[in-house]
Amino acid sequence: MKKFLLVLTLAFVAVFTFACGSNEESEVITIKLAHYAEIGHPADIAANQFKENVEERTNGSVIIEIYPANQLGSPDEVLEQNILGTVDMSLPTQGHLSRYSNKFATVMLPFVFEDYDHVYRTLDGPFMDWVAPDLERQGLVFLSNWDWGFRNITNSVRPINSPADVAGLKLRTPPEVQLQAAMEALGAQVQQIAFSELITALNTGAVDGQENPLAVIYYNSLYESQTHLAITNHVYNSMVNVMSKTVWDQLSEEQQVIIKEESVAAGNYMRQMMRDDAANLIALLEAEGMTVTYPDVSLFKAEMEEAYTRIGAIFGVGNVEYFLQIAEDAKND
Repeated sequence: MKKFLLVLTLAFVAVFTFACGSNEESEVITIKLAHYAEIGHPADIAANQFKENVEERTNGSVIIEIYPANQLGSPDEVLEQNILGTVDMSLPTQGHLSRYSNKFATVMLPFVFEDYDHVYRTLDGPFMDWVAPDLERQGLVFLSNWDWGFRNITNSVRPINSPADVAGLKLRTPPEVQLQAAMEALGAQVQQIAFSELITALNTGAVDGQENPLAVIYYNSLYESQTHLAITNHVYNSMVNVMSKTVWDQLSEEQQVIIKEESVAAGNYMRQMMRDDAANLIALLEAEGMTVTYPDVSLFKAEMEEAYTRIGAIFGVGNVEYFLQIAEDAKND
């Protein structure tokens, strides 16, 4: 009888252990990914590719819930939620991240990049190693660089063919000092206005124009109030895919590899979409009635000494110099 009870007990323990093991194997982790791009924007398309591939490769053990178009708050609010752990993953720009690490501010130095390839070589190389520890101190994991694009100037007053044409224009910028400094170095009267209020400001004439990547100009229908577009490519910034380290540490090593690989793949997909779409967007904006000019950007870059001095004073001369060296080295890679 005792032997029977022993066998029965062992059998029960084995079944219980197997059941617990099965539950661990079948545990599903849901990750909330919030971003500010409109539905249908290349960033949102890339985010959905990321979702689909992660869920497929993890056999559904990792589920990605996407909240686009500021559904969970403004970009700064979402990044703060990501740091606090109420949002698991986000796509801030270097401008948003510069509030937590001055190093990110250097990416937005005006006229520092020659082209997209130069951008990618710079940001995907030593730059990541330089800034990743700063993010980790905020409880974030740096997964990859996505895209947002080179910024260009629009206005409703006159075509821009030289720096002199910018002088006197009332231009809106977001709160990033780099953008304000660049526009003021060209003689613009800058107003910092939240993006949610931009269309109203343009329609009412509170400002004459603004500066943003082509995709933002088109997908947000800024052409409805803006008649002139100048391809200045004055500042580049991109979305940065970051994730809560608390959630990251809950993933298995295999799941971490998948998340990282698919983040890079989604970022590259967005980059390609943005590059492929540039010429098409310009044609679409022209079809909507915008006049497009292609000024000599070297004339604009020559006016940036004051802006660089101002940026260095705020974010650190050493940081500016170090980043410029990274960017210079990337020219030769």
